Amino acid sequence: MKDQERLLSYKTLLEGGEGEIVEKKSRFIAHTAPVSTEEEAVAFIEKIRKQYWDARHNCHAFVLGTLMETSRCSDDGEPPQTAGKPMLDVLTGAGLKNTVVVVTRYFGGTLLGTGGLVRAYTAAVQEGLKNSVIIEKKLCRRMRLTMDYTALGKVQYLAARQQLFVSSTDYTDVVTMELLIPEKEVGVFEKKLTELSGGKLACQEAGICYAAETEAGILTFED
Repeated sequence: MKDQERLLSYKTLLEGGEGEIVEKKSRFIAHTAPVSTEEEAVAFIEKIRKQYWDARHNCHAFVLGTLMETSRCSDDGEPPQTAGKPMLDVLTGAGLKNTVVVVTRYFGGTLLGTGGLVRAYTAAVQEGLKNSVIIEKKLCRRMRLTMDYTALGKVQYLAARQQLFVSSTDYTDVVTMELLIPEKEVGVFEKKLTELSGGKLACQEAGICYAAETEAGILTFED
């Protein structure tokens, strides 16, 4: 994919999750997962169907792609527009890409009506997402910067102030730092770096990637 065709940032799942709600004795169990292809989405849907083979309904929705979106949804026997579409609306409303969700329903004996079904399937997906790990991937330039130790503190301060990702720092006779700079911040950082060092420091570009901040640290993705 050409760099100019990439989104500057987008949300997706790092880890899927499970959530359940009960409405008038009907159980709605949501499972979410990150996927990158329609084949992966279909495989996940089939996995949940087999796991909950005795359920009356296994409705699903998924969104694929970061540019030209591919989206699918299924009511799986529920009245039209009461399950799959509301589920898809939750995913798109949250701005999620490359995500699939399946909601399994065990009928509790009481009809919920169309409005009740829409609310139940919506709430089930929201519950599943609450228990998922959502990340924001930012399009970044990998920039390497070599400096002496006298400049290190100033560069660290500048990087922290702009909330940049520092992916590595190597200490030898000089300091080599690799920064992951969000695309829209590159020009600002380079200008401030020039001002800070009197033109003595300049970054070397080392590629492009997506990066996300997680509890485990900075993760990079080549998508």
